[in-house]
Amino acid sequence: MALRNSTPVSEAAQDATELSGLFLEKPESVVDMVFTAKVDSSSLQRKPTLKWLKGKWLDLGSKAGKHLQFKETYDRNTKVYTYEMKIVKVVPGDAGGYRCEASAKEKCDSCTFEVTVEERATFQTGILHNFKLLNGCQQIHNCPYMLIFLSLAVSISQSCALFHSTRKKKEEPKEEIDVWELLKSAHPSDYEKIAFKYGITDLRGMLKRLKKMKAVEPTKCDAFLRKLDSAYSVDKDKRIVLSVEVVDPNAQVKWLKNGQEIKQSAKYIFESVGNKRTLTINKCSLADDAAYECVVGEDKCFTEVFVKEPPVTITKLLDDYHVVVGERVEFEVEVSEEGAHVKWMKDDVELSRNESHKYRFKKDGKRHWLIINEATLEDIGTYHIFTNGGHSKGDLEVEEKQLEVLQSIADLTVRSAEQAMFKCEVSDEKVTGKWYKDGVEVHPSKRVKIAHIGRIHRLTIDDVKPEDAGDYTFIPDGYALSLSAKLNFLEIKIDYVPRQDPPKIHLDTTGNMVSQNTIIVVAGNKLRLDVEITGEPAPTVCWMKGDNVRTANIAITATEGRIRVENRKDLSCFVIEGAERDDEGNYTITVTNPAGEDKATLHIKIVDVPDPPEAVKCMSVGEDTATITWEPPKFDGGAPIKGYLMERKKKGSSRWTKLNFDFHTSTTYEAKRMIEGVLYEMRVFAVNGIGISQPSLNSKPFMPIAPTSEPTRLLVDDVGDSTCTLKWLPPERIGAGGLDGYVIEYCKEGDTEWVRANKDLVERNGYTVRGLPTGEKMNFRVMAVNVAGLSPPALLSQAVTIREIMEHPKIRLPRHLRTKYIRKVGETINLVIPFQGKPRPVATWTKDGQPVDPKKVGIRNSFVDTILFIRSAEREHSGKYTLTLQIENMQDSASIDIQIVEKPGPPVAVKITDVWGFNAALEWQTPKDTGNCDITGYMIQKADKKTMAWFTVYEHNRRTNCTVSDLVMGNEYLFRIFSENICGLSEDPGVSKGTAIIAKTGLQYKPSAYKEKDMNCSPKFTQPLMDRSVIAGYSTAITCSVRGNPKPKIIWMKNRVIIGEDPKFLMQNNQGVLTLNIRKASSFDGGTYSCRAVNELGQDEVECKLEIREEVKEEIKCRNQKANIKKNATFG
Repeated sequence: MALRNSTPVSEAAQDATELSGLFLEKPESVVDMVFTAKVDSSSLQRKPTLKWLKGKWLDLGSKAGKHLQFKETYDRNTKVYTYEMKIVKVVPGDAGGYRCEASAKEKCDSCTFEVTVEERATFQTGILHNFKLLNGCQQIHNCPYMLIFLSLAVSISQSCALFHSTRKKKEEPKEEIDVWELLKSAHPSDYEKIAFKYGITDLRGMLKRLKKMKAVEPTKCDAFLRKLDSAYSVDKDKRIVLSVEVVDPNAQVKWLKNGQEIKQSAKYIFESVGNKRTLTINKCSLADDAAYECVVGEDKCFTEVFVKEPPVTITKLLDDYHVVVGERVEFEVEVSEEGAHVKWMKDDVELSRNESHKYRFKKDGKRHWLIINEATLEDIGTYHIFTNGGHSKGDLEVEEKQLEVLQSIADLTVRSAEQAMFKCEVSDEKVTGKWYKDGVEVHPSKRVKIAHIGRIHRLTIDDVKPEDAGDYTFIPDGYALSLSAKLNFLEIKIDYVPRQDPPKIHLDTTGNMVSQNTIIVVAGNKLRLDVEITGEPAPTVCWMKGDNVRTANIAITATEGRIRVENRKDLSCFVIEGAERDDEGNYTITVTNPAGEDKATLHIKIVDVPDPPEAVKCMSVGEDTATITWEPPKFDGGAPIKGYLMERKKKGSSRWTKLNFDFHTSTTYEAKRMIEGVLYEMRVFAVNGIGISQPSLNSKPFMPIAPTSEPTRLLVDDVGDSTCTLKWLPPERIGAGGLDGYVIEYCKEGDTEWVRANKDLVERNGYTVRGLPTGEKMNFRVMAVNVAGLSPPALLSQAVTIREIMEHPKIRLPRHLRTKYIRKVGETINLVIPFQGKPRPVATWTKDGQPVDPKKVGIRNSFVDTILFIRSAEREHSGKYTLTLQIENMQDSASIDIQIVEKPGPPVAVKITDVWGFNAALEWQTPKDTGNCDITGYMIQKADKKTMAWFTVYEHNRRTNCTVSDLVMGNEYLFRIFSENICGLSEDPGVSKGTAIIAKTGLQYKPSAYKEKDMNCSPKFTQPLMDRSVIAGYSTAITCSVRGNPKPKIIWMKNRVIIGEDPKFLMQNNQGVLTLNIRKASSFDGGTYSCRAVNELGQDEVECKLEIREEVKEEIKCRNQKANIKKNATFG
């Protein structure tokens, strides 16, 4: 396909844009199908509004989605807004005219451009000459100031774009050919020749449109008093009413949708009241975007209903995520419409379901999810979600996974044939590992068993043998970590010599003992202390904690089984199941026999995770930060506190986000990257060598918020003898805290004590400070106030002297009143003319030099403006109105030309001047009453005397004569003519006095003798130039006709200056019909235009005046209606 922007830009248009426009850059070129417009907002009081339109009225903002994408950015440094429109996968339906409109409160600007979509052809020289516009087949001539994108070739196989840019060479003016008119008048057998000659590719589609155009030619309709409008527009889920008025109040009507009859239901409601018939469509959906017909008998009327889809907004924003490698991430968002289309992007790259299924997309009603099953470091970035009316983003941070050892393996001492079991616990249950003995990997066997259950890893050795003693190590896979313990084999020595030995306690100081006779146990774990005892005879063992005594011969019940003593020969085992903090203390073991006594004291220390931190609270907030403090836990778990971990969440949400992975040692933390205006809650975890505590209580909800920036553009609006009026604009940054009002302060120059001028906050952007000392120099400053406090002050650049200032009168005449002001008869005229001056000026109005009659024209004056009001305009109100301002001996004046127009009268003296063959020649005279404006054309209709059905022959005919062709032989015809001006057609037509009878063939015609006539003559204009009044910004043409032999030379002049090779103008000569086309007329193009014809026999000259005026609202509405009717006739 080939795409281009075909809007020529002249130097005059560029200069006009620099003086009065808003655009810094207009969408004049096509690059990757992204159109860019830039708007300078440095001189605007509020953000500009920009619309992208296709054709005359279609707002593309309602069509945003996968095919059309819009983007808006703002540069605070340059105060420039950048708007982009992107068309994805261009289709032929994207061809046509586009318009970009930027508007603010006091300014507006617009520009137009066209996009043509064509089949890609081989790049040859001929394509440069055959490249034409889609609308009207107009060619661009003499455009040295504009680069035209001649082609943008899209290659699907190579996935690349090829751009060619060149300047079009100057060509001789060429006659414009209207292909539609050729097809209308051509025989069907000539259609293919015309298509080949003028490069028409879609001949079948054009013939379908031509058939529909012929079908909607105006005919006399007897069934309808008022038909349907050409088109209707309605928002989705809203109601629309289609109504017609019929002639017969008892007539039955049928309503059709896309050719299918509509049945009455709760959605479609029919109503019939008198002559009025209505169709009501409730809760319009996209399926109701269709063509509708109303049928009464054989008569029909048509319309189109366009359903605008509302933009989809985001009601629940994305949250930020802070996870470790391997964790699952779910970004969740909620939109305003069910089933809405959304687009997920990561760092400006669109996400899709790739082969590895890394990303999963899920939606349920209004909620949408982006799921990452196992996060990796490559997933770090900013994730965006876009709808056609909203955007949200969330950050994903992924940290390397760290493995924590919850329980290490301990040294073991076992006897022969007993069981030895090493056990450890890590933080991740998915982690696997290997066991080693003295550096050699241990493999499972009948005696050796390796188990992995959840986070616990076990190595069990049954029937221990002396060769099993050694150093055992567990190494987790993927981590630089190892856990080691020693297995001691206890040999049993048998003394065969019976003797008495005093008892002896043999304590093993390895294993859990961190120092001599001190054993550390993690709360919740099991403690089994095996104490070897020797002595003959076997000694008696007694365990004591404090004053409590537990002996082996005391039965231990099930309730007392948590702490127990198990005695065997030469061995006493002290067991604590599920150690608790109360079990901490000094334990004494005493062994006695007849040979003596031995005693040993052990200290058991219970360590646990710490208690949660206390008193978590927010001390201060900023724009996106908050400072949090807390108190350390009351109990540190018996081990020093290593640091703290923080989490936060939005109020009302159940998802907590980690703020740090490294331990934070201080009890004060500054949380960053928060969203201003959102309520948050915080909680803190304490960490020691054993583990992580329970979370603290949630802090009270707090909101990151900051004062606004200082007010902008502070200036003095007025100064009196004791008053000073200040004006300013709102701060550039307001934030989520909103804006409650302003505080105004003043002080004398040189003083440092500021005095507040207003007791209550001022909500407006202006204030008058009263009670100031006359003649003093005063300084002023203004501060904005919100819930976060006062903003920085905005100061005046210099002190203000309090004294009344004389100001000359000045009339601020609006731009649309600087040219002729045209209104229709019966309309209301309400002109507001602002002015300035001090003291208050005296305003007086005159009409054509005479005072205004207050009975006909209402005048109302105020301090700053004057209003001229006419309730119902009449033609007698036309004239020149002058406003004069007077202050003592100073004055200013301005004039306004008001022209009241109405429909013209009928043409007069309509007569048939000649009838020959199947043709009839008509002539008439201009109407006596032109409606106080120029006649723009005539509409000619014919009627067969048998049927008296009137059919339109010509529209907008500018001459006062015409020839009617293709009349039927043997019929007798009447003719009538309507005159037309800017208000429309005349109420009554001018009817021809006689009739035109088309004689039947078979009669002999005896021609008179032919006498050759001398055709040489001096130039003479047969149709003069007519004065024109056109709207600024639109193209226009002035036309005249000349005859002369030899063929005269034509010279066009503007204000008596010859028009040369100016690309603004296009001069054409078609069989003596001279046309001067003026592209996009501006106020500089107004003036007197003249055309001079010269040959060797003489010369002749005609002239006219061209007035350029601003477009009024009624003309815009009328023009849009005509454009919609023409569009419906063209496209069906």
